[in-house]
Amino acid sequence: MTGQPPSPAGDRRAPGVASLAILTVCALAALATLLSLGTWQMQRLAWKEGLIARISARAHGPAEPLPPESAWKTFDAEAEEYRRVRLSGRYDFARQTLVHANGPGAGGEVRPGYVVITPMTLPDGAVVLVNRGFIPMEMRGALAQTDARSPAGATVTGLLRASQKHDPFVPANDPAREEWFTRDIGEIAAARGLRRVAPFIVDADAAPGYREGPRGGLTVLSFPNRHLEYAMTWFGLALALVAVYVAWVWRWARSRRESRAAP
Repeated sequence: MTGQPPSPAGDRRAPGVASLAILTVCALAALATLLSLGTWQMQRLAWKEGLIARISARAHGPAEPLPPESAWKTFDAEAEEYRRVRLSGRYDFARQTLVHANGPGAGGEVRPGYVVITPMTLPDGAVVLVNRGFIPMEMRGALAQTDARSPAGATVTGLLRASQKHDPFVPANDPAREEWFTRDIGEIAAARGLRRVAPFIVDADAAPGYREGPRGGLTVLSFPNRHLEYAMTWFGLALALVAVYVAWVWRWARSRRESRAAP
């Protein structure tokens, strides 16, 4: 009976050149992707460090005059936010808004409460919303009494802040129920019937000798900056890919040598 001779036991045929070519193409594509992601994160790192430096210079610089109303239409939050300014006017306590927020308690613990957004009418009649600071939730009922003891006329220094954008994971503002979760200038102005409102909020500095009422000076000036960590992760994955590829090629070459040497 004739036929093909049986394959010798232990046939160790190595993967062909085509397999190596396919693997090499895939590895190069993956390597290029990982390196580009790492490079992009390094570029983001440079951008974030520059942004932090600019914001720090603005926030800790001397207080400047408030941008005039004529410049409000062209307000550029990226260029102006966190700039320290000074303004004078009269608070309108009757039309202030309490926005849900977390803030520090007496012992440094985080407590639920509100930031108090009070309209300040400037001498020329224009209005700026001032974030006077944080109050714990239990102080809400006593705020009116505290305001009654506070003079309406005031001079404030603080940081310019842009209107807060709505986060899809945060409840929507409900003016009818006086439930506010976002410091949205347009919504607050509409709900309070305010006109000629500045396109920014001023976060007031801490009041000297603070004893009661909203606690200012709590603007967070630390910004997440993990771009270097992300870049090292992508570059590390690229290095691991190269190591795996080299190991596979070494085994592939050894297998081919053994296959050729086998009888």
